[in-house]
Amino acid sequence: MHKLTAGTFFNGKLRIKQDPAGYRFSIDAVLLAFHTKPRSDERVLDLGTGCGIIPLILAYRHPDITAFGVEIQEELARMATSNVNANKLQDQITVLCRDMRELKPDLIGGPVDLVVCNPPYHPPSSGRLNPDPQRAIARHELKVNLNDVLQTAKRMLRTAGRFVTIYTAERIAELFIQMRSHGIEPKFMRTIHAQLAAEAKLILVAGTKGAQPGTRVDPPLIIYDSSGAYSQEVKGMFMP
Repeated sequence: MHKLTAGTFFNGKLRIKQDPAGYRFSIDAVLLAFHTKPRSDERVLDLGTGCGIIPLILAYRHPDITAFGVEIQEELARMATSNVNANKLQDQITVLCRDMRELKPDLIGGPVDLVVCNPPYHPPSSGRLNPDPQRAIARHELKVNLNDVLQTAKRMLRTAGRFVTIYTAERIAELFIQMRSHGIEPKFMRTIHAQLAAEAKLILVAGTKGAQPGTRVDPPLIIYDSSGAYSQEVKGMFMP
């Protein structure tokens, strides 16, 4: 593994180390974490946690939750554990290095209230694979696909538990069909646009296990303003 680079988040309140040559979290993770709303004392599971950024954000913002991060790549799992320890959040966050397809509730003390996932967006045959294995696995369905993610979410969630994800907008129909086929009813959607007049490239979607039909569609999320800076809403997501 290359020498890790250190960065800070929330005005220096969180310290995050990443591999400069490997997979690095993007703004997608920040948007997803902001739209993940754990309630007091809930148990949260992040599938494909990478460097641990989503559990770190959630644990910092919600100090009474318990979070679990699952990561199949050993180097990333070690990095996530190191980040958890560096931020003294080991009492709140547990990192597991394993294949999510083998995950069962009894491995983490029972079902969870909330599953969050920033999954690979692209099928293996779609576009050019990144030569870096970490980045390729994060962006293309080489290790897990959407069906694997939703099967795991269904297995790990309690009844009425919630699933929150960010996904490529061009696969919106597939996402909704797969969620329903796994008993997770889509209840919330928000489109994400680079700028006001741009088409949506990403979507945020939340669903509830065993819920009745009915989806709320929120106003679109605009990432950049006309000057190319982050919009006021997005700037707020980087604040503690």
